[in-house]
Amino acid sequence: MGKQKNIKKAVKLTFTGAVINFFLAIVKGVAGIVGHSQALIADAIESVSDVFTSFVVLLGIKVASREPSKRFPYGMGKAEAVAGIGVAIMLTAAGIFIVLQSIENIGVSHEGPAPFTLAVLPIVVLIKEVLFRYSFRLSEETASTAVKADAFHHRSDAITSGAAFIGILIAVLGGEGYENADDWAALVAACFIFYNAWITLKPSLREILDASPSEEFIHEVRAIAEEVEGVKGTDKCYIRKMGVEYYVDMHVVVDGAISVKEGHHIAHKVKDRILQKKPSILNVFVHIEPYNPDYINED
Repeated sequence: MGKQKNIKKAVKLTFTGAVINFFLAIVKGVAGIVGHSQALIADAIESVSDVFTSFVVLLGIKVASREPSKRFPYGMGKAEAVAGIGVAIMLTAAGIFIVLQSIENIGVSHEGPAPFTLAVLPIVVLIKEVLFRYSFRLSEETASTAVKADAFHHRSDAITSGAAFIGILIAVLGGEGYENADDWAALVAACFIFYNAWITLKPSLREILDASPSEEFIHEVRAIAEEVEGVKGTDKCYIRKMGVEYYVDMHVVVDGAISVKEGHHIAHKVKDRILQKKPSILNVFVHIEPYNPDYINED
């Protein structure tokens, strides 16, 4: 139930973000064209990419929420990470487009941005920062890589809008000879977009490559297992993330003189205890090892 509730919240938030991005893209695009602001047009392009990436995230969440099947016994949770990589690629593409457009315009004499374009951007920054904070908080609650990627996309849009505001302000206050400040602002914004693409890509790649979670998380799982009666310690403990949940493979050390049946019973108690205390863990595979002081985990 908790998983489905988190998925519904993530889908609702992502869809809401897509709708907001659509309207912001229209407002910024029209204001940028009418007001002769390249930075605002670049910002509108970034918002359009936000709309597409939001739907990539929605697709990733939907696919990742499917239950395990015979063909996919571990589920399709990694679709979340694939969606995160897709967001990073789209961010990079948007940044490259903005760079190319800005460089082209810097070398060309053109009309400076109109003062009214400044009024649009503070509202945009506020909206996008609120979306970032809410999305980031939800991504932490749900451990969703895709939602976190979407959150950083909101943050990149807020940064590009802030940079556009500074560039337009300099161009408006400076007057003749400062028209290109608007284009330089777009270039600066592109740099932030590339940075956000990287911090979006990094955790997604880690998940795809089955990187371990934090040492603290692993230590907590070991400690829970060692609370079970009959467990003398733990040896190997491998944990990997699949979407919003985790799978655990661990070796539990028991008295070598007990029966197979008793060892099997202890393994089940370990699994049940971990699932009870760690709701984010979907399944635990326990291998029983006979007691040997050389193999006991010392953490």
